[in-house]
Amino acid sequence: MMASDYIIDVNEADFEYQVLAYSQQTPVLVDFWAEWCQPCLLLGPMLAKLAEEAQGNFRLAKVNVDENPNLALRYAVRSIPAVKAFRNGQMIAEFFGVQPEARLREFLRSVAPSQSDLALEKGLSLLSAGSAQPAEQAFRQVLKTAPNSTAAWLGLAKSLLLLNQAAEAHTILVNIPASREYNAAEILLPLSQAMINLEKGIPFPDEAPLDPAYLNALRLVKRGNLEAAMDGLLDILRENKRYRDGLARKTMIALLELLGEANPLTHQYRSELASILF
Repeated sequence: MMASDYIIDVNEADFEYQVLAYSQQTPVLVDFWAEWCQPCLLLGPMLAKLAEEAQGNFRLAKVNVDENPNLALRYAVRSIPAVKAFRNGQMIAEFFGVQPEARLREFLRSVAPSQSDLALEKGLSLLSAGSAQPAEQAFRQVLKTAPNSTAAWLGLAKSLLLLNQAAEAHTILVNIPASREYNAAEILLPLSQAMINLEKGIPFPDEAPLDPAYLNALRLVKRGNLEAAMDGLLDILRENKRYRDGLARKTMIALLELLGEANPLTHQYRSELASILF
C-alpha cells in the first residue's frame, strides 16, 4: 500500500521505532493483514479513511503477517484482520475481524480521543456537575468541529433547558436523528414543550384541580430548583397517577433524564416514582 503522513507500512526491523517509540507521543493502530485475506481488504480502506480524517490524531501502521511472521507470533495474532492499539509503548486495546464504521469510530474514541471528543467529555462532566453555562459553551465548541455529534446536540439541549432556553432546546430535540441519543431526546420533549407553554402563558384547554400544582412545579424548574419541582410532581402523582394523560409522569421522567444517572438525586427520585406508579 502507499504510505501517507498518517499511514505507514511497518516490518520487523522498524516496529520498535515506528510503533512502540512513536506511541509515546501519538497512539498507533496496528493493522495485521495479508493480501489473500478478503476481510482485511474490506477493513483496510475503512481504517485508512479514518486515519486520514483524524489528521495525525493517531497513526495507522500496516503489518503484513506473511512478510512479518515474528511480529504476528509476538502479538498472538491467530486470525486476521487483527487490529491492536498502542499507547506509551504498550498495547492497550484490540479487536478482530471487520467492524462497521460506527464501531471503528467508537474504538478510536477510546484509544485516541480527538479534541472534539475531549471537549464533549468536558461538557458532559460540567453538565453532570450542574454547571449549565460552561457546559453549553463546551458543547457549542464541539459542534463547531463535529456538527453531526448527536451526543453534543443532546448535551446542548439539556444545558439550554437548565438555562431556561426551552425554545432552542426544543428545536434541537425534535431534530435529533435516530441514534443512541434519540430516546433521551424523546423523553425530554414533554418538558421542553411544557416550559415553552409556561413561558408563552398558553393555558390548558380545560381546568383540572391539580393544574396549579403542576404549573408551580414548572416554575420551580424555571428557577432551577429541580428537587422541589420533583417533590411537587410526586405529590401530584400520589393524588392522580394519570394526571393529564401522564403529563406529570412524563415531566418527572424528563427531569430525571436532565439530572443524569450520575446525580445521586436521580436514583432516589426514580425509586420514589416507581413506588408511586407501581
